[in-house]
Amino acid sequence: MHIFFQSDIGKKRKNNQDFANYFENNQGIPLAVLCDGMGGHKAGDVASEMAVSHLGDAWKNTSLTEIDTIIEWMKEQINRENTRIAKKSTQYPDLEGMGTTLVAAALIGNHFIVANVGDSRAYHFIDGNLKQVTDDHSLVNELLKSGEITTKEAMNHPQKNVLTRSLGVTKQVEVDIVTAPISKGDQLLLCSDGLTNMVDDKEIAEILAVSNRSFEDKVGDLVSLANANGGYDNVTVMLTETYKGKERKRTCK
Repeated sequence: MHIFFQSDIGKKRKNNQDFANYFENNQGIPLAVLCDGMGGHKAGDVASEMAVSHLGDAWKNTSLTEIDTIIEWMKEQINRENTRIAKKSTQYPDLEGMGTTLVAAALIGNHFIVANVGDSRAYHFIDGNLKQVTDDHSLVNELLKSGEITTKEAMNHPQKNVLTRSLGVTKQVEVDIVTAPISKGDQLLLCSDGLTNMVDDKEIAEILAVSNRSFEDKVGDLVSLANANGGYDNVTVMLTETYKGKERKRTCK
């Protein structure tokens, strides 16, 4: 497995509230986690880093190798972090109202398990096709699914950033879980909405499909394109590819 991730402040923001990292448990099972924080001042930074770091530290101490037990672990730990962030936001005035999205992916054998809360996404790139794995927990997506707005209207809707689910806002949070097979050569992409609000799925697929670009270059190309298209938000991209061989490479920027 090869994994690379990059996070960029973008062109308009004063600080980067995205946070991402990659961890292995003591059985060598990888877990990638990406969060997009929200809140005034630096509160979003705190929430996103808390969620990634705490989830990762907890994962490193597990010996889980079964899909069902990993799913239950994800639900339990994400809800535990939800409570921790909510409590922290009441203890310090400058952290009041903080929260974060979360998308996490574990790869076990020939399957992946994706958990998400909010509108950070996971995509599965397979046989030249890009499939969105996660469902956005946002007001605009609810309006889109109900038929109240069109896809074109959703792209520039004034309430595009309103979330219907996030960590740190409610006492409990519902965590979506998706499992699916993954084959050698497939790519799994995790990203914040700083990418998907600036780069459409067709453009993402075109970059992932280029065979003569290095793995790191593909990530850099996605970040650069988001910034070239406006860079209105922080943008974080984490790309994973399964391949033949025993080497496991982890890099970030």
